[in-house]
Amino acid sequence: MAPKLKSTSVDGLMKGVHSEGAYSRLEAASDGIVDIKVEEYEGDVRNRLRIRTMRNVGFDSRWHTLKINENFEVTLEK
Repeated sequence: MAPKLKSTSVDGLMKGVHSEGAYSRLEAASDGIVDIKVEEYEGDVRNRLRIRTMRNVGFDSRWHTLKINENFEVTLEK
């Protein structure tokens, strides 16, 4: 329905809650998969993001660190 309405749907899932088969079916039906993880590195918490897959679009699949500013604006850390 989203393509017909020219809109985008964003769904969030947490791994480890459902069976791997359920995730595989959901990922196969998606146009793109974006992974987000939070990790601790030398006492600091780092928020990381990567595009795992995206249909019909070129993309960089490396992990990128996100910077969260005081006003909660999120940018990619350089």
